[in-house]
Amino acid sequence: MPATPTSESTAPILSPAALADASALATGTGGSGRRKVLLALVGVILVGLNLRVGITSAAALFHELQQALGYGAFIASLLPSIPTLCFAFAGLATNPLSRRLGVENTVVFALFLLTCGLAIRGIPSTVALLVGSVVAMSGLAICNVSMPVLIRQDHADRTSLVTGLYTFTMTIGATTAATVSVPLAHALGSPSAGLASWSVIAALGLLGFIPLALGRRRSRNLAPDVAPEQHHGIWAALRGRKAVLIAIVFSTQGFLAYAVMSWYAYILSDNGMDATQSGLMFGVMQFVSMFAGMLFLAFGSRNSTRPWALAIPAACTVAGIILLMVAPIQTALLSACLTGLGLGIFPLVLAIISQSGRTPAETTALSTAAQSLGYFFSALGPLGIGLLHGLTGQWILPLGVAVGVAVVLTVAAFVLGRLHSGHGPRVVVASQQASRGGE
Repeated sequence: MPATPTSESTAPILSPAALADASALATGTGGSGRRKVLLALVGVILVGLNLRVGITSAAALFHELQQALGYGAFIASLLPSIPTLCFAFAGLATNPLSRRLGVENTVVFALFLLTCGLAIRGIPSTVALLVGSVVAMSGLAICNVSMPVLIRQDHADRTSLVTGLYTFTMTIGATTAATVSVPLAHALGSPSAGLASWSVIAALGLLGFIPLALGRRRSRNLAPDVAPEQHHGIWAALRGRKAVLIAIVFSTQGFLAYAVMSWYAYILSDNGMDATQSGLMFGVMQFVSMFAGMLFLAFGSRNSTRPWALAIPAACTVAGIILLMVAPIQTALLSACLTGLGLGIFPLVLAIISQSGRTPAETTALSTAAQSLGYFFSALGPLGIGLLHGLTGQWILPLGVAVGVAVVLTVAAFVLGRLHSGHGPRVVVASQQASRGGE
C-alpha cells in the first residue's frame, strides 16, 4: 500500500496516543458529528476489507484455475504479476481523478472498477480472467493511493487509530479470502465462480461508501497534497546512501511478498498437498503477518533495536523459503509461520519512509520514488518465479532465487536500520524552493 507521510510518530498502533485517539473518537463532539465520524469509519472498514481480497482469493485458486481453463506457463506467470503492474501504472491516474472528482468520488469509482473486475473473472475463460484481473486491480491501485489521503482528510486528529483499523481490516480480508476461497469454489462448482463470489463483498463496499461520498461537500483542492513532485524532484529523492537503501529494501521485500502471496499455495498443491489444506496454510501465513507487523513496529521503535527489527523478519523469510524448498509438506506450518513473520517487515519499512525527509513534501517525494521502483521490481517476483518454474519444471531454482533476494534484503535492512538510528547520513531531497533561495 503506498505510504502517505504524516507528521505523527510511528509508534505501535496501540500506543498511548492511539488510545487517546480512541477516547476522543468515543466521546465525539455531538450527535451529528459522531454520526459523520462513524459513517466515515464504516467507509474505511468497507474499503479496507476489499483491498487485498481480489489478490489472495486468486492466489489460493491459481492451481485449480490453470487446471480448469487450461492456460500455459506464460499466463500462469503473468497472472500473479498483474496486481503489482497495475499498482505501478494505474495508480498514476489517482491524482487527475481526485482533482476532477474529489477523493470520495474517486474511491467510489475505484470500488466500481473492483466490483466489475471481480464479476468479470467469473466468466470461465482465460481472456475474462485476464481482463477482469486488470480491471479489478486497477480499482485497487486507485484505492491504494486515495485511502491514505481520505484518512488524513477525514480523521486528521486520529490518523494513527484509523490507519491501524484500516490496515487491520485489510489483513482480515486477505486472510479470510486466502482461507475460504478453495472451499467456496468447491461449493459453487468452479474456481471461476469462486473468484466472482468476492464481487458481492466489493459491491457491498461500494454501496456502503456511496452515502459517504454523497454526504461530503469538501473542496477538491487536494492536488498539492497528493502530487508533491510539482515541488520536489522525485528521482532526486534517491540521492544518498540511506535513500538508496530504502529503495532496495522496499523493492526486495515487495519482490518476496508478492512472489510468496502468488505462489505459496500453488507450490504446496504442486507438491501433493490438498488444495484446501494449502489454502489454509496460506491463510495461516497471512494471519501471522497481521500481528507480526505490529510486533516489529513496536520492537523497532527504539534506535538500539531498529536494525534487528528489520533484519529479523528478513531472516525469517530466508528460513521460511528454505523450508518450503526442502520439505514443503512436512514443514508447511512452520514455513507458513516463518514466512508470515517475514511479511511483518512492511509496516516498519513504511514507518522509516515516513520519518525520512525534512518536510512532508520531501517525504512524499522519497516515498513516491522508492515505491515506484519497488512495485516495478515487485512485479518481477511472481513473474520471474513462475517463468523459472515453467522453464525448469521444478521449484528448486525459483525458490533458490527467492532465497538470494531474501539474503540481500536481510543485509540491506540491517544497514538501513543502523543508518536510520543515527549512524549514517540523513536523506537530503533537492527542492526547487531551496535552489531558488540558495540555501
